[in-house]
Amino acid sequence: MKLKICGMKYPENILEVGALLPDYMGFIFWEKSARYCNGNVPELIKTIKKVGVFVNQSQEEILEKVEKYNLQAVQLHGEESVEFCSVLKEKLPKKIEIIKVFSADENFDFEIIKLFENVCDYFLFDTKGKLPGGNGTTFDWSILKKYNSKKPFFLSGGIGMNELKAIEEISKTKLPIYAVDVNSKFEIEPGLKNKNLLSNFKRKFDVANF
Repeated sequence: MKLKICGMKYPENILEVGALLPDYMGFIFWEKSARYCNGNVPELIKTIKKVGVFVNQSQEEILEKVEKYNLQAVQLHGEESVEFCSVLKEKLPKKIEIIKVFSADENFDFEIIKLFENVCDYFLFDTKGKLPGGNGTTFDWSILKKYNSKKPFFLSGGIGMNELKAIEEISKTKLPIYAVDVNSKFEIEPGLKNKNLLSNFKRKFDVANF
C-alpha cells in the first residue's frame, strides 16, 4: 500500500517531508484552499510522484500547472464530468496519472464510479464535508463494502495515527486499496506538516506492510 502526503505548501517543509520518502506528495492549486500552493516547489527525489490537486478548474490551468511544476499526477477534487476527464486524459502525456475524487457518505451511489473507469487511473474516496478536502474527519469505511469496481483507489479523509489499526483491518479485505492519503491530522497549521509525527506514522505504516 502506497502513502500520499497532501496539502504541502512551504519549500523547507516540502523538503523535510520529502526526506521521509512518501510515494506521492500533493500540492493544492485551488486558490480558495488554506493550503493553496502558489510558490516554489523544490526538487524532490524521483521516486516521489508530485500530484496537483484541482477543484473544477479549466483544463488549460491544469495543463499549465502540470508543465510548470513537472507533475506526475492530477487529482480532480471537484465535480468534473466523465467527458472532462476523457478530454483531459487525451491532452495529458500518457505517463501522467489521473485520480478522480468522490466524497463519500452512507448515501453515496457507487454506480456513478463505473462511468469513470476508463478515463481515470485511480479513484480517491474522501469524507463528504463543507470543503472539497482537508475537513479532518473520517467517513464510515464500512460503506466501501459496496465498492463494485476493480479500479485501485486512494483512501482519504481525516486519517491520522489513530487510524492505523483501522487501516490494518480494511487492508485484510479484498478491496483494491492502492494508497492511503494523509493531510490535516499531521499539521501544525494548514499546509505546514509535523515532520516528526509523519515520520512516526510512516515508520509504523511501513512496518505493518499493508
